[in-house]
Amino acid sequence: MATQTSLTTIVRSTEIDVNAHVNNAKYLEYLEWGREHWYEQLGLDYTTLKQMDIVTVVAHISIDYRKEAVQNDELTVLTRLKRIGNTSFTMLQTIENQRGELVVEADVVMVTVSPTTHENVPVPGAIRQHL
Repeated sequence: MATQTSLTTIVRSTEIDVNAHVNNAKYLEYLEWGREHWYEQLGLDYTTLKQMDIVTVVAHISIDYRKEAVQNDELTVLTRLKRIGNTSFTMLQTIENQRGELVVEADVVMVTVSPTTHENVPVPGAIRQHL
């Protein structure tokens, strides 16, 4: 089983749109927080990856909005690896509310790039081992 992390947040009033639910763009930010948490929990924070001469860049996000979230909902972002290629990997991210209902499901394709040459580089073993 792939290493999965969990990050919880509370929906704030500033995240609500005119329809009284979380604005669709805000979910992308929640997913970003979940990915950053995944990297940090696995000891692959930005500084560590950069020392390996690697950064990861979002290349594609496919997101399905399943259920609305409203102010004061407690949302949990679950993040895990889904598949790994040569120079990219796909993360599966879901967001559930406090009732365990699926709010969002997303596949996020990340590309591994050298920060000095900006060329794609192979996905490091430090990431591969978590699939």
